[in-house]
Amino acid sequence: MVFYSTKTIFTFIFFFLLVISLPHFIASASIDFNGSVLHKISPIQFVNSAKEVITNLQQVTAILSRFNVDVEAGHPPVSNAISDCLDLVDLSTENLRWSISAIQNPNRKDKSTGNLSSDLRTWLSAVLVNPDTCIEGLQGTNVIGLVSAGLDRVKSAVKNLLDEVIPVNDHLTTGIASDRFPSWIKDYEVNLLQANRINADAVVAADGSGDYSSVMDAISAAPENSTKRYVIHVKKGVYVENVVIDKKKLNIMMIGDGMDATVISGSRSRSKVDGTTTFRSATFAVKGGGFIARDVSFENTAGPEKHQAVALKSSSDHSVFYRCGIFGYQDSLYAHSMRQFYRECKITGTVDFIFGDATAVFQKCQILARQGMPDQKNTITAQGRQHPTQPTGFSFQFCNISADTEVTSPTYLGRPWKTYSRTIFMQSYMSDAIRPEGWLEWVGSFALDTLYYGEYMNSGPGAEVANRVKWSGYHVLNDSSEAIKYTVAQFIEGNLWLPATGVSYDSGLKVNSI
Repeated sequence: MVFYSTKTIFTFIFFFLLVISLPHFIASASIDFNGSVLHKISPIQFVNSAKEVITNLQQVTAILSRFNVDVEAGHPPVSNAISDCLDLVDLSTENLRWSISAIQNPNRKDKSTGNLSSDLRTWLSAVLVNPDTCIEGLQGTNVIGLVSAGLDRVKSAVKNLLDEVIPVNDHLTTGIASDRFPSWIKDYEVNLLQANRINADAVVAADGSGDYSSVMDAISAAPENSTKRYVIHVKKGVYVENVVIDKKKLNIMMIGDGMDATVISGSRSRSKVDGTTTFRSATFAVKGGGFIARDVSFENTAGPEKHQAVALKSSSDHSVFYRCGIFGYQDSLYAHSMRQFYRECKITGTVDFIFGDATAVFQKCQILARQGMPDQKNTITAQGRQHPTQPTGFSFQFCNISADTEVTSPTYLGRPWKTYSRTIFMQSYMSDAIRPEGWLEWVGSFALDTLYYGEYMNSGPGAEVANRVKWSGYHVLNDSSEAIKYTVAQFIEGNLWLPATGVSYDSGLKVNSI
């Protein structure tokens, strides 16, 4: 028989207790050894809460569907708003199902970037913005009272879920980047983006020489839920139509013959005459994930007197717009939700002409203010972040910010559409069109303490910060260690859908030509 000393026995008991308590310790840690990205709730609790939100969304759908039958024939504006809400609720339900699937199967790559935290926060943020978009469309109707309580419950629950997801950065690359596109774009897609010759699956030609004469016909014929890239070549011409790429139309690439040669044009607006919603006014709207556009322009010709009139709306995750034109007046670009990237694009407008609640990065773009209505003020951005744990925001780097020569309207970098609006301008050129104060209030003191607006190492006569606004939410970033948080690599808090690489994407604060 072997005898152990009291010290040995106590040592054994200590390590035994440590081993049996280790799972509890791991579960209570910020990130456990199994890769959990949840703070205090278990994966099962997360899934159950997400399912409850889906149930609430289904109840809203039932109400809207019944009401829509009654108004569809005689009240098109109301019917359009309800249809928007039904689409938005459907998108929210799908995003929640993606989130549930990702939590239950964290190693799956379907619709994933490989960064579970980034994906969850992106999808939940999209769920959060959709109820607001629905309510905005229903303003002035008696439908709001029927669904507002249900949508408020959805927003409250989703905010709680967002608070439970821990921001995790996979890579914080800040060195000098190589000249290539973001990593989710495969090598053969880079070749398509850069090549002069195109091997297209479908050709659109206004003169009848292609497979289709309209862009929408080509989109309708594209396969659904495709995991392969489907390339549509749109030959030069002006295509007067409104195009919608449905959520099932995945991985479509649309290539034109040049920003000035291939133009998709529409004129819908939120005016009383047109009777549509801002959300529905878009000339080109894309929901299907993985969309890429090159060398094509989207325009809305409604004019400044029609007010909200969207040229391009994207709710597409991992969408890329390369050498594209986005031309309009008020609300030209609706970067609605999800992760988006704009490279070497030209974007024009008047009031809030880049708006929405996407996680969007703009590099080497020309941002051009236009002349609007008399006594109207130009605001380049109106970012719609509404909760502090959302990863969303607009980041502009190496861009040219200016105005048409005939513009007499005062022009500002942005104003806070929602409480936690977040917009950063870095290493960009600003002409003297930008007012010395730089930024404009939305209404009174709304959001001035909770927004985050930042400027870092910009140049040009409009970049002088001495007379900028004195809001507590405005920041002049003089320290590179602070500014680097808002570069491509770190601004999105680990949302590495736009990896830190290349001329298309500079990860850090490297000096670059504008």
